[in-house]
Amino acid sequence: MLSGMRPTGRLHIGHYFGALDNWVKLQNDPAYDCFYFVADWHALTSDYADTTQVAQNTLEIGIDWLAAGLDPGQSTLFVQSQVPEHAELHLLLSMITPLGWLERVPTYKEQLDNVKDKDLHTYGFLGYPLLQTADIVMYGEPGAGLFVPVGEDQAPHVEMSREIVRRFNGAFGAVPEKLRGLELDHRLSVMANEKIPVQEVLVEPGLLLTTTPRIPGTDGRKMSKSYGNAVMLSEDDASIRAKARNMMTDPARKRRQDPGNPDVCPVFDWHKLFSPQGTIDRVNKECRTAEIGCVDCKGLMADALVKWIAPVRERRAEYEAHPGRVLEILDEGSKRARQVAQQTMGRVRETIFAWQKKRDEIAAMPRSAVT
Repeated sequence: MLSGMRPTGRLHIGHYFGALDNWVKLQNDPAYDCFYFVADWHALTSDYADTTQVAQNTLEIGIDWLAAGLDPGQSTLFVQSQVPEHAELHLLLSMITPLGWLERVPTYKEQLDNVKDKDLHTYGFLGYPLLQTADIVMYGEPGAGLFVPVGEDQAPHVEMSREIVRRFNGAFGAVPEKLRGLELDHRLSVMANEKIPVQEVLVEPGLLLTTTPRIPGTDGRKMSKSYGNAVMLSEDDASIRAKARNMMTDPARKRRQDPGNPDVCPVFDWHKLFSPQGTIDRVNKECRTAEIGCVDCKGLMADALVKWIAPVRERRAEYEAHPGRVLEILDEGSKRARQVAQQTMGRVRETIFAWQKKRDEIAAMPRSAVT
């Protein structure tokens, strides 16, 4: 099981409930061997012009991961750029992937239209789905399952990875001799129609669909540091309470005596994450009858959030005081990840470059036999 995050700095509670909470649960499930990586190469696909913060942001993510409960004894925590095999596999996948596949990726078009402050007209940005595919399939072993935990909105990305893997296996895996002379797309079509099995050089990833609670920012929009509407896992109590006081509530509730609707209130969404059930039930009832005002409601939520975040922040402070230990954990994880990656790339190279095997055979022959 593999997942990763781009190094954008300290993480917020949206990252926790959107990914980290599930990652911790998965690492505790003996069915999964979990690999979690800092995607520092992916950061370059849109931010190549300024790399000054990548190293510090990588450290910050490592600290937050450990504070949130990821255990290097149960999960492999590593840095993408410390496993160069990712780049090699990305290169090989780029040789067989049609350009049109990349140009049709919905997020590619969407970001080209909406992001105006960065240069996205590069192959690095266009080809990020290939690098993403390389990240994933590097840790698949033939005959075993390979899964990516994603929400439904990310499912198309994994499906594209599956298509790329099928194309790769069809191009380089062992297939009947009668198909070898066919153009690749024709060959793949025949194999699909005749249900001819493909050698599993790379493993098709499966979806591990996850449900995540709705976590709006303090202004009701999607939580994001760039919007200034997030609460960080390292946030102090005073800052948390200040942000809670300024949170958006039910826009239709203009006066204290007006009944409210918790179903459209971001504060109530946060209550459901942090408050005990008794408080949730109370707020749900008393908001609708105007028995409780927004100020008191926010205060109750802030109390619960402060209590929830305290142990996370305490663990974070311990790791922050010993950054060398965090880097050691990432280095150790990167070494383990690279061992697995080297096995995968050995299989890939042997499949693609059969001439290398022949070369090794010739090199091992007695000189007289070669002559």
